[in-house]
Amino acid sequence: MKSIAKLIFIALAIMLPAVSFGQKDVTKFLGIPVDGTKSEMIRKLQAKGFKLVNDPYSDEKYLEGVFNGEKVNISIITNGEKVWRIYIGDRTLRDVIDIKIRFNKLVRQFAFNDKYSCASESYVDYIIPDDEDISYNMLVSNKRYEASFIQNPTDSIEYEHEMGKIFSNFSEEEIEYQPDEIKEEIYYKFFEYLSKRSVWFIISEHAGQYFISMYYDNGYNQANGEDL
Repeated sequence: MKSIAKLIFIALAIMLPAVSFGQKDVTKFLGIPVDGTKSEMIRKLQAKGFKLVNDPYSDEKYLEGVFNGEKVNISIITNGEKVWRIYIGDRTLRDVIDIKIRFNKLVRQFAFNDKYSCASESYVDYIIPDDEDISYNMLVSNKRYEASFIQNPTDSIEYEHEMGKIFSNFSEEEIEYQPDEIKEEIYYKFFEYLSKRSVWFIISEHAGQYFISMYYDNGYNQANGEDL
């Protein structure tokens, strides 16, 4: 179990010069890079056993199958021709007690999976207390129950390259004594790099019942204002 804060210390220890590398180390869903075209992604998910279904309420199509032991619907979101997000939604609706159990269980599954780092200081920040009224909080206070994680880099060459770009001008001691605005800029770049592989989920509501909506994002393909 890692937090982003721990990854910062790992990054500070590397301090390697930039080297050449190939394809970006992007988010993966079921081992499939969240990248390429929508048709390519559909074919790869079908090969995993997911079934392509016509949405009765629109002209869109989605996939359905089982993910992490749960019956789900999957939608593929693109920016231009490139896939940047995989959406996974539970097909089973739950009451307030069961959705709280499912959410907390999912938080722990991610937190104790070595492939992920918690975007908060601790996964405990995401755990919903047993006595919390999520129905009231969502309806009246518009509270959002969300847990965010980072899929850890798997390409060590790219990771070293990015760390070299971000930290190469400073040692750990030098960063400590930089003005706050310099430190903030360094940490912002580090968080920005890690957030390219964001995996997060929320509790969604439908007709008084609840389900989990999960997102695997490839930040490299996300719109970043280039069309403005």
